[in-house]
Order: sequence, then structure tokens, then C-alpha cells
Amino acid sequence: MSSDSILEVKALKKYFGQVKAVDGISLKIKKGLCFGLLGPNGAGKTTTVEVMEGVTGPTSGVILYKGSPLSDHYREEIGIQFQKTSLQDYLKVKEVLELFSSFYEKTLPLEQIIEECSLGELLQRDHRKLSGGQAQRLLLGLALVNDPEVLFLDEPTTGLDPQARRNFWDLINQIKKRNKTIVLTTHYMEEAYALCDEIAIMDKGKILLEGPPIKLLKEHFNSMVISLPEKDCPSELQGEKNHLVEGPMGNMLEILTADPNETFSHLLKSGVNLQNVHLRQKNLEDLFLEITGSDLRG
Repeated sequence: MSSDSILEVKALKKYFGQVKAVDGISLKIKKGLCFGLLGPNGAGKTTTVEVMEGVTGPTSGVILYKGSPLSDHYREEIGIQFQKTSLQDYLKVKEVLELFSSFYEKTLPLEQIIEECSLGELLQRDHRKLSGGQAQRLLLGLALVNDPEVLFLDEPTTGLDPQARRNFWDLINQIKKRNKTIVLTTHYMEEAYALCDEIAIMDKGKILLEGPPIKLLKEHFNSMVISLPEKDCPSELQGEKNHLVEGPMGNMLEILTADPNETFSHLLKSGVNLQNVHLRQKNLEDLFLEITGSDLRG
């Protein structure tokens, strides 16, 4: 294992009967980075992370932490924010934090967690009465109680509204500044792009692509996307490389172009109303579609 890697996954397989949830993947995760496991529901992300956390054992393969197999000491040095966590009824937020703090020998000061996760105004509130975003901030605080070396976040913003999701991203970026290693699973591509230094795209239990998001996009794309209503698109631009998507105003045709100026000029000459035309860079959703032929969230 390279000296700057804190976690390594070697030839990991996890089967449930005949179902190959994880099918022989290998990964190296460098210390101090946010590493994203991306893919649609059922891709094997959560199962992979559960094995990495030591929550469940592999069918075969090995997980190394700082070059050694996982041990009881490993549990003291990681923090986990599960998709769902059942907390004891009737406890207030402060009481939940105090309870989890009592589970560890080494802990962060609760005042630091409260400030970092913006929990100050919620301390005397019953945890069952928190909003979605507030509850996720509390669960993040619980995952940070033991000042972990590695923080696992399993789809932490699923179900949150856009504002709450972006507020949560700000918290994660603050944690990254403390040189913590973060392993994030998500199917939100904008989330992965905003937070992750490196990503691995999974589907059907296998790693399809791995690397820094910007580098992967540059390697695979030299074009941009112009989208416009299908009914407005000149027939000569409706080629095999273009992609039809559903939009709020009906079907939209996405035109791939290496020269947006030339394409816009052609659209103007064809009498297309440019008020309904949009230009964007290729993104991770496009990359997934390119390498799998299917929609990431399908």
C-alpha cells in the first residue's frame, strides 16, 4: 500500500446467496481526501461501505487500515453516519450527544461539535422533533464524537431539500479542512462534484471508473451540451450523438458540440428562438451515461 493511503480495499467480494452485491473491487483511499462512491440504488455502494466499516464481513477479499487488517482498535478511529439511525426516545439533542460521548475513551469537546454542526439552538429539543436537515446535523455530530480519523457518510443528504443539502455540504467542507478522511456514498452527482477529491463510479457490484472528477471529465469529454425543445431542433442536428431527455416543458434534445459558437450560429440561421436554448458543461451524470449507457438514477 502506498504510504499516503489510509484505507485499501483488495479484491473485495460480498455475495448474498446468488446475488453479487460487490464483485471483486479494489480501491485505495488517500489520507485527508474526500472519496466518493457513486452509483444508482443497488449498485453496491452501501454494501461496500459496510464492509469497509467492519459492520459486516466480506465473502472474500480484505480491508486494510494503515496497512493492517481491521482490528478492534479500528472502531475507535472511525465515525459512521448511517442512512438511518434509531435513537432512544424522549432524549433531547444535548442528552443524545452526551450519551454517545460516553461510549468512547477519546472524544472531542461537545462544545466543538455543537458549534461545528450548528446545534446550539437545538440542544433542549427532543431529537424526534427535528427537521430533516437538523436531524442530519445531529447524526453528523454523533459520528464526530470520537474525533475519527475516517468519517463514513452513507447518502447523508437523501431526502433533504436543496438548501439543507447545501448547508450540509458546508459542514463537510469544514471537516475536510481538519485533514479528516471522508468516504461518501451518494447518487447526487452535484454533491460528488462539490465535495469529492476522488470518485469511483460503481454499477452492478463493479468499479467502472475511478479518479478525480475534473480529470475524468477532461479525459472523456471535449464537447459541451446545448439543449433545446425537440420540436425546435433543425433535422440536420438530430444525430446519433444527441440525447433526448424529458423536461418540464416537454422533450428536450441535448446536442453535443465541440464548437458552441458554430452551433448557435446554425440555430439562429434556422430561426430557432434562443430563449429556450441552454448551454452547459458535461457533468458526472453525462459521464455515467457515456460509460454505462443508462441513467445514473435509473
